[in-house]
Amino acid sequence: MLLVCFATPAEGDRLVARLGGARGRVNGREVALLRTGVGPVNAAHSVTLFLARERAEAVICCGIGGAYPGALDLLDVACAETETYADLGADSPDGFLDMARLGFPVIEREPPLFNRLPLGVFPIPRRLGFATRTTCTGTDAAAREIAARTGAAVESMEGAAVVHACLRMNVPVGEVRAVSNTVGDRDRGLWRVREAAAKAQDAVLAWIEASPSPGPHPVA
Repeated sequence: MLLVCFATPAEGDRLVARLGGARGRVNGREVALLRTGVGPVNAAHSVTLFLARERAEAVICCGIGGAYPGALDLLDVACAETETYADLGADSPDGFLDMARLGFPVIEREPPLFNRLPLGVFPIPRRLGFATRTTCTGTDAAAREIAARTGAAVESMEGAAVVHACLRMNVPVGEVRAVSNTVGDRDRGLWRVREAAAKAQDAVLAWIEASPSPGPHPVA
């Protein structure tokens, strides 16, 4: 069974329509849908509870995101190669200190994982670094600083938490997002939320439909 999770109704409505509800089959593959709610705690909690009671071959996080300056255009679609907790750490007079500089792993294994988490499922060819923040970046200056520090192209509020939960549960995970806005000075009049949500869902559905076998999806 493949689990596709999303934060808000708009980020999953086309998936629900295609499956005819929260669970269904696409080309013989069982697919379950999970709306997590907004933010990292909701996302990690919902995914962990689901995986604790049901076995999933993989989890795909689907939704919208903001593009850091110059990274992508509106409505572009990308999947995450890595996810970075962009604001997990400490401020200091010398700048931001991430968890590696503080000496506290986010996941204690060998080698330990700090702010940057790897993914293993890549539904579309365009693979980029993603970043997760609990406070959406709202100024051009902050956007440039975070992009330079993390190397990320796309920002969201849930991605790293979903990846974190899946890594802890030993379940392969991927993430697909379409660009609804640029990250920086906020101008909601330029945002393309509904269109971006549709693009991300269509990309995930195309990937599922291209894999008719009920066996596991390829994991890189």
